[in-house]
Amino acid sequence: MRLQYPTNIEIIKVPCTGKVDIIHLLLAFEEGADGVLVAGCLEGDCHYQAGNLRAKKRVQRVKEILDRVGLNAQRLEMYNLSAGMGTRFAEIAREMNARVLELGPSPIRLAKASKTMAKAA
Repeated sequence: MRLQYPTNIEIIKVPCTGKVDIIHLLLAFEEGADGVLVAGCLEGDCHYQAGNLRAKKRVQRVKEILDRVGLNAQRLEMYNLSAGMGTRFAEIAREMNARVLELGPSPIRLAKASKTMAKAA
């Protein structure tokens, strides 16, 4: 079975979402991501005991930061899935992609692009 999700999604694998730190999420936006989706294992089913719970707290903290700086917290979301839920992952990826497209390009990416264009002129 081939799962269909948008081709503009870049998957970055980590051993556990507990390894995803606040700085990683913020750097993704700084480097031009319009949105970030963190997919972790089901709550209470983490191989590393509580990694996904730590990730959930970090994602919530970054959402607060995004709202505070005017980037819109809806650009970041965390979902809990099992490895056997590939169809659900593809569905979530499509939903998140549609949300981010509706929000439009990240203001950070737009600012970097206009800065680059100004240097070139």
